Amino acid sequence: MTSSPSPTDPVAFRKAARLLRPLMALHRYRVEGLEHVPRTGGCLLVAHHTLATYDGFMLGIAIFDETGRMARGLGDDRIFLLPPLARRAWRVGLVPASPDAGERMLREGEIVGVAPGGMWESLRPSSERYQIRWEGRRGFCRLALRAQVPMMLAACPRADELFTVYASRLTDQAYGRLHLPIPIARGLGLTPLPRPLELVHYIAPLLVPPPLVPAHEDEQVSELHARATAVMQELLSRR
Repeated sequence: MTSSPSPTDPVAFRKAARLLRPLMALHRYRVEGLEHVPRTGGCLLVAHHTLATYDGFMLGIAIFDETGRMARGLGDDRIFLLPPLARRAWRVGLVPASPDAGERMLREGEIVGVAPGGMWESLRPSSERYQIRWEGRRGFCRLALRAQVPMMLAACPRADELFTVYASRLTDQAYGRLHLPIPIARGLGLTPLPRPLELVHYIAPLLVPPPLVPAHEDEQVSELHARATAVMQELLSRR
């Protein structure tokens, strides 16, 4: 899908937020580091992807409550295959993931959210809790470098404890062959309900990319990726 990003609908966003506020209360959800959220200008919000997924949306609500800014998320193309779901996604700020769309929104002064590890990271077994799967995932660094915007890294370590996720050949093959998420997991007791844990998102100080030097772009991307990885691993150690 190559449509240009459309404006978000604050009314639709508030309605969607109301659905999540009971979950935020259940998890006694809070954010540390909201002072790092820029009040104006483009910014790339970089998060680690959990199986629960909704922790990322709660972060978007917290940012909106604090600053009035609606973060735009680069979402999986599958979200946009069904027209009714696609319409709702567009209205609350999600857009199909593409470097062009991301760079355009960043240059227009938007906060753009990405989870570099994507679906593959969300399927991590519990033996890989508090880790990231960013190997070979460098596009987000190239995006920040080309748009010349800061990166705002955020992590919710205990979201990795909402479910127990089991290593499974079925999970690996379904993702590897069909790009489908089929986790083998359980939550509270033997149920699929998330555990009612307290959740805290931590936001790091902004990571500012250096001025782009086209002849050395790949090197700059590698260096920025190493810095971002180190910051994210530090955030994930706060539990």
